[in-house]
Amino acid sequence: MPVNRSFERELAVLESMSGHVPDAQEVAQVRKALGNSNNYLVAKAAKIATEHNLNSLFPEVLVAFDRFFVDPVKDDPQCWAKIALAKALVKLGCQDAEVFLRGMRHHQEEPVWGGHSDTAGALRGTCAHALVNCPQLSEAVLLNLLLEPLVDTDKTVRMEAARAIGHVGSESAELLIKLRILLRKEDPEVLGACFSALLCMDRNKQAAIRLVADFLEDGEDAAAEAAYSLAETHDAMSLAALISRRVKGCDPWFGSVLDNAIALTRLQEGMNYLLNVIERDPRQASSALEAISRVHHSPDVRERVAAAVHAARNERVLLAFRQYFPVIAREA
Repeated sequence: MPVNRSFERELAVLESMSGHVPDAQEVAQVRKALGNSNNYLVAKAAKIATEHNLNSLFPEVLVAFDRFFVDPVKDDPQCWAKIALAKALVKLGCQDAEVFLRGMRHHQEEPVWGGHSDTAGALRGTCAHALVNCPQLSEAVLLNLLLEPLVDTDKTVRMEAARAIGHVGSESAELLIKLRILLRKEDPEVLGACFSALLCMDRNKQAAIRLVADFLEDGEDAAAEAAYSLAETHDAMSLAALISRRVKGCDPWFGSVLDNAIALTRLQEGMNYLLNVIERDPRQASSALEAISRVHHSPDVRERVAAAVHAARNERVLLAFRQYFPVIAREA
């Protein structure tokens, strides 16, 4: 009971710091908490150090990070402390590759019902990304290191590795991501991270758009990832690929995905396309209305949508308009 009361008291102190910058006395309390043996309290303290960029606590954060690798399953179940400490080290400007390599290569098998489960995936992903900002690593060495998490058993680690390689942005990095995409044998979410990484490199944007747009033909989850990755570029060529695929026809689910992606490009040509669908195609008008309502909320857009609905002269379209663009009564 005394231990529990002590834990609750220290936790309450840390939680009381939420929403304001800690003063000197509170920083001292965070420093003390970083030396606690309880991984949950240490994680809380690390989050405060991260949130408020408490650079003076860097030595304590580094020591705590090292400490929780000694007997990790016993001292840091679920990797709560190490994950929060790794994020704090990134925020506080750590650029020591050895520190993050240790985290990137750490696997922590913990007992679960029916076997064991690795709880260190988020830690490996965070540390893989952090390596990009370590100046002592040459590009060749860095990319070689990032190959490890790119084939990790945990898909979230593979996603972070793809994003990290995208931030490298070199010709070699582009080739690595292209190869991962062309292999196609990957979870859709990881492919999505690869799509976004490739499209953000700006080395050969047109070729990248063509490669990603090729996945639109699949009509499955990977196609949805491709659609949303193309939308993020806000590029006219990406929009043209999305509209071209939509015009070919598809099932209602993927049609909705494409309409949402077209709206998310936030390009005028995309808005014009969706308005034309509302006016001329009652079967697809509901999907177009929903897509516009998710992205655009200005009175001007509402007026344009209302005009397209009026021109449609279709009861089904009118009902969908009322559903997605309800009239909000003004307060008296």
